[in-house]
Amino acid sequence: MNSISDQQYKEKMQRRKEIQDQRISQSSKEKGLIIVNTGNGKGKTTAALGMVLRMLGHGHRVAIVQFIKGAWEPAEKKAFSHWKEQLIFHAMGEGFTWETQDRQRDTEIAKLALGQGLEYILDPQFRLVLLDEINVAIKLGYLDTEEVLNALEKKPEMTHVILTGRGARAELIEKADLVTEMTMIKHPFREQGIKAQPGIEY
Repeated sequence: MNSISDQQYKEKMQRRKEIQDQRISQSSKEKGLIIVNTGNGKGKTTAALGMVLRMLGHGHRVAIVQFIKGAWEPAEKKAFSHWKEQLIFHAMGEGFTWETQDRQRDTEIAKLALGQGLEYILDPQFRLVLLDEINVAIKLGYLDTEEVLNALEKKPEMTHVILTGRGARAELIEKADLVTEMTMIKHPFREQGIKAQPGIEY
């Protein structure tokens, strides 16, 4: 149990508020961010879709390009269909790599997906572009890190780009403004053999 008095707590919170207010007052700059969600834990795409939802709520246009999981036709695509005027969704990938088993085709589709993503990045109408599972496409050698970095260099100043997927390259992490690593502590499939379930995994 915390032993500080109510008065001490109040003084402590007042000091924290003063520090936070000062930080906020000194942080008036805005810019389009490069955001990387990576790591072996669950929630990389889910966190990105939270940002997509907020951006739509602010009335901005958003583009989502899926690099790997396209064959699943995820529920998110259906849920976001209410924002047809604001949101474009491209499920370019044909499924997980162990399902397709065709390296050349996976590479061709990943390159098409990057080209599609770059079109949206260059279009200032889109405030946010989500390149979902692009880190996996890079890790598997379907895309070259340098060509992805070159695409990011071309983005307009106020455009946000999110790159998701495990195994993000060090160069992308260095380039990014915001990087989050999801760490897996427990997973129901690994520990209990529980299969992917609607509303949780897809």
